[in-house]
Amino acid sequence: MAIWVIIRKVMLRYFSESRWYTIVIFALGYGVLAWLLLYLAGEHALTNNIDFIYWMAVTASTVGYGDLSPTSSAGKLIVALFIIPVGLSIFAMVVGRIAAWVSHHWQRGLLGMKPVHVEQHILVIGWNENKTLLLLDLLLKEREALADKPAIVLCVKADIQNPLPDQIEFVKVDSFNRDEDMDRAHVAKASTILIDNPQDDVTLTTALYCTKRNPDAHKVAYFTDDTLVGLLQQHCPKVECTPSVAVEMLAKAAFDPGSSTLHHDLISVDAGQAQFSNDIPQGVPSLSFETAFTNMKKHYDAILIGYAPKGIYQNLVLNPPYSDTLSGGDRIFYISERRLNDIDWQVLGAH
Repeated sequence: MAIWVIIRKVMLRYFSESRWYTIVIFALGYGVLAWLLLYLAGEHALTNNIDFIYWMAVTASTVGYGDLSPTSSAGKLIVALFIIPVGLSIFAMVVGRIAAWVSHHWQRGLLGMKPVHVEQHILVIGWNENKTLLLLDLLLKEREALADKPAIVLCVKADIQNPLPDQIEFVKVDSFNRDEDMDRAHVAKASTILIDNPQDDVTLTTALYCTKRNPDAHKVAYFTDDTLVGLLQQHCPKVECTPSVAVEMLAKAAFDPGSSTLHHDLISVDAGQAQFSNDIPQGVPSLSFETAFTNMKKHYDAILIGYAPKGIYQNLVLNPPYSDTLSGGDRIFYISERRLNDIDWQVLGAH
């Protein structure tokens, strides 16, 4: 009785967790013992090298083709009392272990515990529930018009799962300012970083951190308190700050009815005409705004509304005079039904 208790404790200790090394050792021991028993029973057809491995796999997995089977009474008893029940147990442990491993890694991905393996991606930092879901939906729609279609990564501190597991990557962190956490979101390899948190102070510190880790990325930060915009741009002039404009929009609509609808249409990808921008490639000969304006409407049915010299949006010129000149490296802004990815710059500058 004491021996059985010891064996039971050993079995519970080593097999309850079904670790891979335990399963492998048990399977090897099972295979060797099965081969010896069949050999002693005179089942030489079953112990013949490859045939033995094939027959054991077929038997343990309950496929049972029937092309090989024991012929002696001893062999049949060995198969019935040892090989089949023990083989089924090992097979169940292997399948269960694989299922648990797949489930574990799937859950880690949903919970944002795994690092993402992307570069030149759009990194969205922060979670504002429905507002963030709307942002992600708009980003996915805007991405459809791009040729390269960059990956979109959502990085949050909130206790949530990936809201769009089949469309975006997801990372959950404890801090937006800790290297170990943000490295899982590849913050240093992102091409665009969008920061929007419920707390403006978190947005401010996150923007400072991202500027340090990735000074070349295009960074956009949303603030509800406009006073923090100047503070951030004083230290990080390249961060594009987007303050809340709800009050300004309300006042504008009061004196210019339809203004709110106009602005909504210009920023929505679902409302027909929208506002887009393109960089003028380096090497393109300089062209006058008048010529570009005329040809943009003539050849692309788009309206040129402004430009940012050398791509510096802080120096954006809206509704410039005809006499202004556009050069390579400038970013133009226009209203169109779609993003223009195939602009012929020679045609745009033709008189």
